[in-house]
Amino acid sequence: MSPFSKILEQSSFSHSDLERLLQCNGDEKQQLFKKGGEVKNLFVGNKVYFRGLIEFSNVCDKDCLYCGIRNSNHSVHRYNLTDSEILDAARFADDNRFGSVVIQSGENSSPAFAERITTLVSQIKQLSNGRLGITLSVGEQPESVYQRWFEAGAHRYLLRIETTNQTLYHQIHPADQFHDFNRRMDCLHSLKAIGYQTGTGVMIGLPFQTMGDLADDLLFFQQFGIDMVGMGPYIEHSDTPLYAFREELLPLQERFDLSLKMIAALRILMKDINIAAATALQAIDPLGREKGIKVGANIIMPNITPGLYRNDYSLYENKPCIDEEPAQCKGCLDARVALADGEIGYGEWGDSIHFMKNSKKV
Repeated sequence: MSPFSKILEQSSFSHSDLERLLQCNGDEKQQLFKKGGEVKNLFVGNKVYFRGLIEFSNVCDKDCLYCGIRNSNHSVHRYNLTDSEILDAARFADDNRFGSVVIQSGENSSPAFAERITTLVSQIKQLSNGRLGITLSVGEQPESVYQRWFEAGAHRYLLRIETTNQTLYHQIHPADQFHDFNRRMDCLHSLKAIGYQTGTGVMIGLPFQTMGDLADDLLFFQQFGIDMVGMGPYIEHSDTPLYAFREELLPLQERFDLSLKMIAALRILMKDINIAAATALQAIDPLGREKGIKVGANIIMPNITPGLYRNDYSLYENKPCIDEEPAQCKGCLDARVALADGEIGYGEWGDSIHFMKNSKKV
């Protein structure tokens, strides 16, 4: 057995082991991808769970240097769905047995915003007779707000850390208290303490990022005991400050391959968590999400935002599926999951096995 094959069979991984996995190419890369898929099928099965994504507003108080909807980008057409439009999208998800929805927007920490989310979560629970699971992804909030949303019926929360290297974090965010690494970490700890299935993630292929940084990210996921991860390739946006460093980036195909390696390595490292096949994968490769499923991902987030608004939630350029309506998106993903030898878990929440195991221990 080769040294690389031996690493794949280990039960624990050092920082250097993970770097080695991320640096592999050729036959070794195919070994990694195969192992990621095998571990997924063994520990979480071949089911792929839908999370109907409702991007209900691109209004954001933050000014992250990589993001197309950053507050200072005045070329963005800002929008905010009405409550009835959000509830119609949730009803579509319920009628089509998606199992769960993700309520996502730019960051806003006002009391009015907090109250609106509380009401919407309660209304989605009511209209679906409790059938729809609810994931929130609406940024940093006071712990009391997270608690209120949890009590209203939200049970998963995604708050991406973007990078666990604090120096890099400050290179890709404005230098102020509103974009503080420790504040974000505090929020993740609050979410976990409240009882959410807690999710985070990173961008892969950022300027200034090293392979060691990504290995650290993987170890952070494990040490924190994260329940779900959404991560994908960094894709630059021309209306952002970070675009100035585009000449220093890895080529898009290398960022794509590195993202697949991260998914496979994470699946081997954390065998029973939920891992999303990010839409950004498809922005680079037409079969990007299928390839993500093949190597270890088990979550897909079909965009069920009304088509009129999709192009305005532009975190990065070349976002796919912006010209499709929700029904078209569903039919497309049915075929894509089948191509990846997966089975859609219709009508199921698809909760994190990792979370369920740990919650029983408490």
